[in-house]
Amino acid sequence: MRFDILSLFPGMFEGAFGESIVKRAVQAGLVAIAIHNIRDYAPGKHRVTDDAPYGGGGGMVMKVEPIVLALEDILGKDRVARQKATGVVEVPVILLTPAGRLFTQRIAREYERCGHIVMLCGRYEGVDERVSQLAATDEISIGDYVLSGGEIPAMVIVEAVTRLVPGVLGDMRALIDDSHAGGLLEYPHYTRPANCRGLSVPEVLLSGDHARVARWRREQSLRRTLARRPDLLERARLSEADRAYLRSLMDGDGAKEE
Repeated sequence: MRFDILSLFPGMFEGAFGESIVKRAVQAGLVAIAIHNIRDYAPGKHRVTDDAPYGGGGGMVMKVEPIVLALEDILGKDRVARQKATGVVEVPVILLTPAGRLFTQRIAREYERCGHIVMLCGRYEGVDERVSQLAATDEISIGDYVLSGGEIPAMVIVEAVTRLVPGVLGDMRALIDDSHAGGLLEYPHYTRPANCRGLSVPEVLLSGDHARVARWRREQSLRRTLARRPDLLERARLSEADRAYLRSLMDGDGAKEE
């Protein structure tokens, strides 16, 4: 899996990608990450990458030329033009913006299957609209709030997609059980000690009965999703047993978590 990231602040990524799962994935040759400084592609002695908006208003807007030149250098001028002209996307070019579609686990899986994505980190008041018209193939937001730039969203996407690359996680069951992997929030976890300050681990987890444990975890996942994110249930993969359990919770006002 390859990530190319365009940013005005490439130093922000050093800590995030120098630790934990992403670092191990890079060291193992499963993931490659290249950070590109947009200023390197700005013409002129002063390498200007932003300017005042047409029509007035506060803030500055990122200029179109340096960004398109950077994308053409990374992907090739012909490919950038071909993707926009035909709509056939070989390598997604993702503009990170509060105006984009909401990033989800489903989108993370889509990107992992691509094998190569390019991300553009917006800054200031935004990015010249012609970047979307000339080069970007997707626009993504990580939530309904505003950040100072797209660098942190890029880190989020790299982390989420890297976890899905085969071989990155030692125990692939973690992918199956992750929150949102099947459309539900994950069940609660416990480890030693069995009792801490009067709070005990649920007895079922100590029983050694794997079928009971699996059923308890599924029910807790359903209960937690109903209590915290009921909107997810509309799209989740649910069995008839799941639906019956949810009905019992709602009929008995049992959505509140135990």
